[in-house]
Amino acid sequence: MEDQYIEIEGARVHNLKNVSVKLPRNKLIVFTGLSGSGKSSLAFDTIYAEGQRRYIDTFSSYARQFLGGVERPDVDSITGLSPVISIEQKTVSKNPRSTVGTITEIYDFLRLLYARIGVAYSYVSGKPMVKYTENQIKELILKTFDGKKIVVLAPLIKGRKGHYKDLFEQYRKRGFTKMRVDGEIVDLQNDIKLDRYKIHDIELVIDRIAVKEDDKTRIAQGIQQALNIGKASMMILEHDSNQLHHFSRALICEDSGISYNEPEPNLFSFNSPYGACSKCSGLGVITEIDQNKLIPNPKLSIKQGAIEPLREMKNQWFIEKIEALLEARGYTIKTPVKDISEEHLNEILYGLPQSISYKSKKGGEKTVHFEGLANFIERHYYDSSSPAYKRWAQTFMNTQNCPSCDGARINQQARHFKIDNTPIHDLAQRDISELHAFFQDLESRLNDDQLKIGTEIIKETRSRINFLMDVGLDYLSLNRSAKTLSGGEAQRIRLATQIGTELTNVLYILDEPSIGLHQRDNDRLINSLKRLKEADNTILVVEHDKDMMLASDWLVDIGPGAGINGGEIVANDTPGNLLKSDSITSQYLNGKINIETPKKRRKAGKEKLTLEGAKGNNLKGEKVVFPLGSFICVTGVSGSGKSTLINETLYSLMIRSKDWNMWIK
Repeated sequence: MEDQYIEIEGARVHNLKNVSVKLPRNKLIVFTGLSGSGKSSLAFDTIYAEGQRRYIDTFSSYARQFLGGVERPDVDSITGLSPVISIEQKTVSKNPRSTVGTITEIYDFLRLLYARIGVAYSYVSGKPMVKYTENQIKELILKTFDGKKIVVLAPLIKGRKGHYKDLFEQYRKRGFTKMRVDGEIVDLQNDIKLDRYKIHDIELVIDRIAVKEDDKTRIAQGIQQALNIGKASMMILEHDSNQLHHFSRALICEDSGISYNEPEPNLFSFNSPYGACSKCSGLGVITEIDQNKLIPNPKLSIKQGAIEPLREMKNQWFIEKIEALLEARGYTIKTPVKDISEEHLNEILYGLPQSISYKSKKGGEKTVHFEGLANFIERHYYDSSSPAYKRWAQTFMNTQNCPSCDGARINQQARHFKIDNTPIHDLAQRDISELHAFFQDLESRLNDDQLKIGTEIIKETRSRINFLMDVGLDYLSLNRSAKTLSGGEAQRIRLATQIGTELTNVLYILDEPSIGLHQRDNDRLINSLKRLKEADNTILVVEHDKDMMLASDWLVDIGPGAGINGGEIVANDTPGNLLKSDSITSQYLNGKINIETPKKRRKAGKEKLTLEGAKGNNLKGEKVVFPLGSFICVTGVSGSGKSTLINETLYSLMIRSKDWNMWIK
């Protein structure tokens, strides 16, 4: 039947030579051929482009004006075309806030799970947080403090600076007579003076009473008033022992009195101001000045070039400022840096809090104010719009884990909600395979309430984790930045996401998804594509991989050559029939043509490039020696650390190095 095929007639995009081809629907189809033969021109620039154009044509004219026009590809006709989704390698996000967890939405489900069934722990005492209803607080106070004298307190200020004169006056006018200030009960009628630069704790005294059953009503009223004024929190101070107890309608630590807001999914989001670590703004890393890069050789004087940035700077005014600061402190630019005190060196690097005056040797009194060399460099790194300035500043900086959150990205409160005694950032840092093991039997480790609320969320999370496992990405972690992914990894993540959407009757077009994937994991990728096909979808893959070709339902060989020598359909058949043909592709598949192993190899040069202590991502600090003058292959299973070693470590170090010879021995 006609609707069982996609038919392309007269395709002439790029080097295609009026190509016509008939493709079966709901099959795994592989486009192969020499590089440059026209595979992508037919798959992406013709079939996908026409599908995209037809989709946009369904929009209103008002909507289309914002999308811009999509030109019709140079083709006579395409029939039987389903809605098209392209999964290319060029779609890797460079946003540092985009991670594997956010792309796959697994982290979104984790946030929801922790907001609904996470158990809060105090970051002070480490004990579980508690919360009570107003009635529970009343019953607990009556039982715990029966026959004891207590003071009912409403917290107003917790660990903040200020003199709080207006606060005292406000509550004095409302009829209150006493407050507890920094642990001492004071009379509001007196003139209370606080040091505005010191941290204070202030509570309002609501009532002082001996707990008896007869005074239940008065106690209940005091509790209600304390909770209202204390914004859902209150305290009980035992009169005799001076021991303090905390109660709250919100989550509260009974030992320290700290309280948490009710958790919402955005509390666990590093892309939300409610959840992100305030130090690194949710990035997990900070970029700071490295003093060793600023002053590589402290034995030299500034005049001799001890301070590296000053060698390149042509701002004479800036240099004069440093010279003036040195003179004010009793040094000259000829003084070796090692002989400048740490305090005065910090003034050179981080500036003066205020202007200072000094008597110049040249005569007269002078004033100097200096922002500091390190501050100057940081300002150019963060504020400059010039890429060149940013690159220059970055050469004197190091990127390291945020000291506040230790790379977790989220704030202190979010890090202390746990499921099965595990915080969310710990799960985000685990490999997908470890995450899979955690969720495998999670239900057996939950209580009845958690199970009732979290079952469906756990089921959905587990399903998405399984999709990543299926496409061979079990070595990634959820917090892996999207910009560090290879094109093949990013494409397989999108593939796993599409499997999770469970769409049907869609034409998927993929661009060499096996790139970067070790042969060990090929079967899992092929099975994932077949699974997508079995949901009544058509899968079109541009590919060179032998296993993928032989596992396909249909093979389209484009060639016979590349460029002007390509653009024709050499074969359009099942893999079995193509193997019987005499095309270049079939000869390689049949083993008639092979890439011969060289019988004689060039000897490596005597010079070697040595890399020691590399610990980026999963690298273990091993020593690696690269013989120069050689063709070197770095291989290993997917995720073993190849790209981390070469692209993120070796290349990054050498591109910033002033002297390459330091790496060569």
